[in-house]
Amino acid sequence: MHHSTHDLLSPVPGIARQLHSFHFGPRGGGKVYIQASLHADELPGMLVAWHLKRRLVELEQLGRLRKEVILVPVANPVGLEQVLLDAPLGRFELQSGENFNRNFVDLSDSIGDQIEGHLTQDPAHNLALIREYLRRGLDAHPARTPLQSQRLTLQRLACDADIVLDLHCDFEAVEHLYTTPEAWPQVEPLARYLGVQASLLATDSGGQSFDECFSLVWWQLQQRFGKQFPIPLGSFSVTVELRGQADVSHELAAKDCQGILDFLTHAGVIEGQVKALPPLAYPATPLAGVEPVMAPLGGLLVFHAKPGQYLEAGQLIAEVIDPLSDRVTAVRNAQAGLLYARSVRRMATAGMVIAHVAGEQVCRSGYLLAN
Repeated sequence: MHHSTHDLLSPVPGIARQLHSFHFGPRGGGKVYIQASLHADELPGMLVAWHLKRRLVELEQLGRLRKEVILVPVANPVGLEQVLLDAPLGRFELQSGENFNRNFVDLSDSIGDQIEGHLTQDPAHNLALIREYLRRGLDAHPARTPLQSQRLTLQRLACDADIVLDLHCDFEAVEHLYTTPEAWPQVEPLARYLGVQASLLATDSGGQSFDECFSLVWWQLQQRFGKQFPIPLGSFSVTVELRGQADVSHELAAKDCQGILDFLTHAGVIEGQVKALPPLAYPATPLAGVEPVMAPLGGLLVFHAKPGQYLEAGQLIAEVIDPLSDRVTAVRNAQAGLLYARSVRRMATAGMVIAHVAGEQVCRSGYLLAN
């Protein structure tokens, strides 16, 4: 194992911040990148990463790693220090108000302009060419704020990886993931090994989140040059939501760690016996088919449906109770689907999203992410 530290831009004199990456296996023959807790209030992935680090050390000592694996257990030291009146924050940078998992650098247009005269009919050549210009572009991109410094450091570590796994969690949820339709055939084994209950697919959900800043650049180059030159899918990335914020336990983390290792064995990253694929808990559905269920007014929030429950259209999800007027308002979903996440709060405000239901029919367009 090789441990690297990466200095981040300091906001003021006297403060130093670093990212830590742990490198396992042989370099130069392919790469997997795994990070945790980019939203710093989402800690299940950090414990999974700790379990992974211990297992990867063993696998490296046994000579079973065929590709390099880079692990970043704490992907957001800036957000991790955000504790206000004993309440952890960590989702938005306080200075800019920006979500830590949005606005990563998009270099697809500039890379396309630079490689246009150098592409050939050899997909391996084109793959190496695009990765080289992607590395150059990120190295040359300036970081003018601590937030940009953190984002660029993470992108540089992961930009040439074959597989990118970004470990998150929701508020109260069952295990689910986000990826692209193009990558789904390669990601489906991961969903099976982890026991994921909802797999949500979108090519571009908006916001330039960490996972999509890798998959999108390849997709956009395929759209631009694919009719003339073979452009492979040089990287596929997945956001894995490891249940809810309170689901931090060794039992769950060890289970998720093993699921990831089983997937990496299936993908040829780890040498060993490939385990039989478990059944897929629930078919993949479009991210545009997710219904954000909102409270129409404020009041005490009492849930009647739990994460992991399949709902028919119009089923009662929750009641909003006004303790002053005694009015009780039922909140129901419009379309059938799996309730995969709900709010941890129990006092609703008017217009607040209280739950997400994964349906099969497209019901939204444009920006598809939560704030």
